Amino acid sequence: MDFSIADMVCLKIPLPYLKTADPMPMLRPSDLVSSEEIGEIVGLEDVDVAKVRFRRGTFLIPLENLLKKS
Repeated sequence: MDFSIADMVCLKIPLPYLKTADPMPMLRPSDLVSSEEIGEIVGLEDVDVAKVRFRRGTFLIPLENLLKKS
């Protein structure tokens, strides 16, 4: 599946932890983002990682763990 900036996405499954998209990334607890919450892709970091803005922060999420919302 192709993702691009401004796509609305949600998590396929809860992740064990979340990595912040700050200049100095930190690991955060997974309960900051529920699997029903919709976020927006604000950047594509590597070939397989997106920077996604959710209500409680912006996190680096592997593309394989995201579902595109229409």
